[in-house]
Amino acid sequence: MIFAQALILAAEDKEGSGLDLLLPATNELIAGIIAFAIVFFFIRLWAWPAIERSLENRQQAIAGQLEDAEKAKAEAESLLEDYKRQMEEARAKGAEIIEEARATAEKLKEDILAKANAEASQIVAKAREEAEAERARVLAEAREEVANLSIDLAERVVGEALDRETQLGLVQRYLAELEQM
Repeated sequence: MIFAQALILAAEDKEGSGLDLLLPATNELIAGIIAFAIVFFFIRLWAWPAIERSLENRQQAIAGQLEDAEKAKAEAESLLEDYKRQMEEARAKGAEIIEEARATAEKLKEDILAKANAEASQIVAKAREEAEAERARVLAEAREEVANLSIDLAERVVGEALDRETQLGLVQRYLAELEQM
């Protein structure tokens, strides 16, 4: 609109109002348009295809980079999932190993307790056997001593020597009868 007003003012006032300083002369304007058309034609003929090829190559390179980035992203996601799966497997295996160790420890504890109880029972049984054997030995010694003392006492009372073997047999029978009562 400003340009149109300037042309109208220029047409009305051709006397040198200063507008002719802004606008070139008509022959220069035509020569400029023709020069621009020639330059535009050569640019369109040679430079434009090169620019289009360059833009197309750049577009293909960017598309290739995007595809590579997508592939890398997919691979990274795959590796992440694989890593997570491996970590979960490792956790599960660790829990399984811990549970097996607990079960083994519990079984070992039970085995050790059973073995200790068996050994304690054997020790008690052996001690009882030894005590019974000692009791029997002491009882046998006591019988023999009582028999000897009885014979010595009978010899003194009677005043003569008795048949020791016969008397010993009698005392033994007597003591056996006492035990049975």
